[in-house]
Amino acid sequence: MSKILIRGAKVLGGEAQDVLIDGETIAAVGTGLDAEGATVVEAAGLTLLPGLVDLHTHLREPGREDSETVLTGTRAAASGGYTAVFAMANTFPVADTAGVVEQVWRLGKESGYCDVQPIGAVTVGLEGKQLAELGAMHDSAARVTVFSDDGKCVDDAVIMRRALEYVKAFGGVVAQHAQEPRLTEGAQMNEGIVSAELGLGGWPAVAEESIIARDVLLAEHVGSRVHICHLSTAGSVEIVRWAKSRGIDVTAEVTPHHLLLTDELVRSYNAVYKVNPPLRTERDVLALREALADGTIDIVATDHAPHPHEDKDCEWAAAAMGMVGLETALSVVQQTMVETGLLDWAGVAERMSFAPARIGGLDNHGRPVSVGEPANLTLVDTSYRGVVDPAQFASRSRNTPYEGRELPGRVTHTFLRGRATVVDGTLA
Repeated sequence: MSKILIRGAKVLGGEAQDVLIDGETIAAVGTGLDAEGATVVEAAGLTLLPGLVDLHTHLREPGREDSETVLTGTRAAASGGYTAVFAMANTFPVADTAGVVEQVWRLGKESGYCDVQPIGAVTVGLEGKQLAELGAMHDSAARVTVFSDDGKCVDDAVIMRRALEYVKAFGGVVAQHAQEPRLTEGAQMNEGIVSAELGLGGWPAVAEESIIARDVLLAEHVGSRVHICHLSTAGSVEIVRWAKSRGIDVTAEVTPHHLLLTDELVRSYNAVYKVNPPLRTERDVLALREALADGTIDIVATDHAPHPHEDKDCEWAAAAMGMVGLETALSVVQQTMVETGLLDWAGVAERMSFAPARIGGLDNHGRPVSVGEPANLTLVDTSYRGVVDPAQFASRSRNTPYEGRELPGRVTHTFLRGRATVVDGTLA
């Protein structure tokens, strides 16, 4: 097995240390380490983090390989510093059976760029009418523990209650796309001043907040776990904060784009800014940052949603909703949370590695940079500044809202169980 010596990296942004990788594990951490025959990575000035974990990725395969495949999506993930991603169930066919989740899991194994943990659908065909094979998906080779109809809300309260009761039996979690469908019919963007001025159908904050309020109460009632996908409003923050104060087992995520971008960008009518939930107001953005800093929001998740050119380069009303995010997530978090003083790098590691691995039940990811732990690691040049060029993306799709924008930070190396997937900023 190969040995790699990472020399002089700031572990979690702290003091410079050497980290010796031997095979798949971390063999030593300290200063002045030496290892005969080891490949040396000079990392002075770089920050060493545990490999990032994304609880919310759309890999599109099977069915929409024109947007992304497991291979291209995991290459994008490695480029962004990720060593594990959770693949959402809204594929074609839907990942609502043991057979489909095992297919996605095996494609991840074959790709070799990062681990892929499938998320199972809550309901058959994402139709919200009948529970999917939750137990069979959990018992499959993929060992599914997270279930979501993301892209659609489980709006039937009885179905949601039954799902929460079912997953409780094996320690699973239901991840809810909080969107009351009747309140968002025809919605094109955030409901507010900008939507009124542009004459576009509004997506009101209460459509998200009402579902979150219902679901935390259901989780409390049945004693189960609920996770809130892509939380986006200041009101949602207050509901989750209240639920946690009551001891309800709720966790929540925020996307990088909701930490940075606002609905003012929709004035351009550029469909790259069309996303679900929609970009909100500056007040919401600031509330989300504060909630991520104080732990009300547990994690950052990308909601990486690739689309082919023709689905975005069209009039606003016809455009698909979603943005790619795996390759820019860490840079956006650095700009919005680290450079504003709201988080240090240890806090970033908690919200982008440790906590998502815990929520998703991944035992071998989100681990400390310590002797004996799996060598899932990423090195970041935090002093780097560069303009985002989607032509350089590893993702098959290019629908990024950051094209031409300068962002800080660059992943220089990613290691998956001791094997380099990214070296000097280039895919291995």
